[in-house]
Amino acid sequence: MPDTHFYRYDDYDRTLVSERVDQFRDQVRRRLAGELTEEQFKPLRLTNGLYLQLHAYMLRIAIPYGTLSSRQLRKLADISRRYDRGYGHFTTRQNLQLNWIKLEDAPDALAALAEVDMHAMQTSGNCIRNVTADHYAGAAVDEIEDPRIWAEIVRQWSTLHPEFTFLPRKFKIAITGSPNDRAAVRVHDIGLRLWRNERGEEGFEVIVGGGLGRTPMIGKTLREFLPKEELLAYLQATLRVYNRYGRRDNLYKARIKILVHEVGAEKMREEVEAEYAAMRDDALTLPAETIEAIARQFAPPDLPVRPAISGAVEARRLEDPDFALWLKSNVAPHRVPGYAIVTASLKPAGAPPGDASATQMDGVADIAETYSQAELRVSHEQNLIFPYVAIEDLPRVYAALAALGFAEANVGKITDIIACPGLDYCALANARSIPVAQRISEHFASLARQHDIGDLKIKISGCINACGHHHVGHIGILGVDKNGVELYQISLGGDVDFGRTAIGAILGPAIPADRVVEAVDALVGTYLDARQPGERFVETYRRVGAEPFKERVYGSV
Repeated sequence: MPDTHFYRYDDYDRTLVSERVDQFRDQVRRRLAGELTEEQFKPLRLTNGLYLQLHAYMLRIAIPYGTLSSRQLRKLADISRRYDRGYGHFTTRQNLQLNWIKLEDAPDALAALAEVDMHAMQTSGNCIRNVTADHYAGAAVDEIEDPRIWAEIVRQWSTLHPEFTFLPRKFKIAITGSPNDRAAVRVHDIGLRLWRNERGEEGFEVIVGGGLGRTPMIGKTLREFLPKEELLAYLQATLRVYNRYGRRDNLYKARIKILVHEVGAEKMREEVEAEYAAMRDDALTLPAETIEAIARQFAPPDLPVRPAISGAVEARRLEDPDFALWLKSNVAPHRVPGYAIVTASLKPAGAPPGDASATQMDGVADIAETYSQAELRVSHEQNLIFPYVAIEDLPRVYAALAALGFAEANVGKITDIIACPGLDYCALANARSIPVAQRISEHFASLARQHDIGDLKIKISGCINACGHHHVGHIGILGVDKNGVELYQISLGGDVDFGRTAIGAILGPAIPADRVVEAVDALVGTYLDARQPGERFVETYRRVGAEPFKERVYGSV
């Protein structure tokens, strides 16, 4: 099936990627021959997504705005078999990481990626990283416009941009085209929200200075409404201001969030607007035909008419409680009648969150080709999405996912945990994340119990860099080290929903690893005792405050 509804590389793209592979192959050859020291080689490998972790090299592969074809997923499975240990880890930036790559194999892995129009450029370094977007893009009922169009425009503009290749620090952009934020735009360096003003015009709210890590902050709105064709010019003005004033003397104070915090949102706005005004006559304004040409590549597939109600689905719903729960949590409404958006949960009980074996990747590609126009999405919550599933095919998709172990009816529930690789892999980590997530998911494995608890997001980071987004978890868990002992700090009340974005508050002293599950159980028990009808965990917490939770946790531990 041809890829007709997402961006296809042209000759320029393919030449760029091919030349980068050849360049990196020679750099690796020189490193292995001892012609380059590790210090000399480090910036070269990082610009190609290759990290040196605790035990091995790790290759981070870019999946722009989280969109994959089944052909590309098959290639990722093949690369993981040939050059790694037969699995990959999907990340919160909608990328894929291979954790055991050998240096001598890295150029061949990049060459294999190039065969399917993929690469690892700008997945590391002080540059504009992989642009992320709503994983329901192009299919969501609430969508104003497909944000992938604009994510692709930003990707093309920012790739190897000479002015922004060596920024003070890494730079992350997220885009949503819906009023319901599924891209966490307020905790990014720049978040872009498409909306329609009172005149019916579409444009962007530009949000700057969000981020997590050592100093978590919620972004500030610099522009309420920016005409779409001015997007790249305004981004350029913002990045110039950051490039000019961002700290380079202190790694921990180098992000744009620190600049916005130190000068204030008003001063930042003045600086950006002044830069924008000064460059406006010569600024890059996107011609309508350019926007339309890229938008055509994201035209939705011509979906056959299918029934909006399926008797077989309804009968199965009544007969099979697990299938009914799966429909409730893993199946979302589609903008086209007769279709649904399906999430494959990469969080089966007891498994490392976000991992998929090569066999599972191949199986997911099979399902996409048969039931979802050969297209997939990666969510920042580390799951995979089928954006074009006919409602009458849902029982077959469920059965196929169950055979792969990806039919857990837990999306948005307590076991749908975000977790970074932690101390099992990462050289920066203080504590393990994956085993903690596994123990929590095993403890709450009962689907009936999960659905009774309802919407509850747990996010776990193994260090203060917050790759597991713990600051914005309803329950956030941060691994810390104290005199060589792994402890875990709990925070409550984080969120990324529009109008409710919040950084969680630390509950109390860090606790030992063997008490984390007990503490989470105590938090859940407190919520269940105090909740009002229809109230989510985070809403109960905001209503009753921290004290009841603190008493239960520290009384029990």
